[in-house]
Amino acid sequence: MSSVSTERLATIFVEAADTLVDEFDLLDFLHMLTDRAQSLVGAAAAGLMLADERGRLEFMAGSDENVRLVELFQLQNDQGPCLEAFRTGQSIVNVDLASASDRWPRFAPRAVEAGFRSVHAFPLRLRTQVIGALNIFGSATGGDFDAADIPIMQTLADIATIGLMQERAIRRSEALTEQLQGALNSRIIIEQAKGAIAQVHGVGVDEAFRRIRAYARNNNRRLTEVAELIVTDLAALPGLMKP
Repeated sequence: MSSVSTERLATIFVEAADTLVDEFDLLDFLHMLTDRAQSLVGAAAAGLMLADERGRLEFMAGSDENVRLVELFQLQNDQGPCLEAFRTGQSIVNVDLASASDRWPRFAPRAVEAGFRSVHAFPLRLRTQVIGALNIFGSATGGDFDAADIPIMQTLADIATIGLMQERAIRRSEALTEQLQGALNSRIIIEQAKGAIAQVHGVGVDEAFRRIRAYARNNNRRLTEVAELIVTDLAALPGLMKP
């Protein structure tokens, strides 16, 4: 690979940092990452896989259709550089595909058939957690790495990982906030329902709540559902309507 200018690297890392802004488009970011990784080394193609919630890799982005098919073949046959980098957390560099049939007996011939000569894979990792892998395919005209290129590409993968995990954390935080707000809203409805039943039955709010819970359990209904009906349509709950 030809030397990469500091300005070029800075531009790519700024693009990676865009994962932290609002309205982050995950797929657009992943495609940007594969395009930039390919151009950095003058490679034939690049592909990226991420682990799903069960820890299984899924193809997410590729620089062209050819690499997409090869990456899907890798997943279907459960062997190849991305899977190895993901499972070990170690980078794979400058593997000659024509000589890699012992290592990946099904994948290597398929990749050669697709026109690729060499392959590299970098885990998307943060400390001990690996969330995916970046695959780089070389051709006869370029795509091989020298010693200085390897930390640059791994750094790109690491920065992307930080951004992706930050985005996931934000989504988890938003989901937790929504759950908390939902719980608070439900609590308000329940308090209103307790007051309504206490007034109808002439009992204290603790006894009113006991009756609401008992009704919900005896009728196999959710507590919040019963509370909402008490507030909005008490007549729909004849067992609770009359004192």
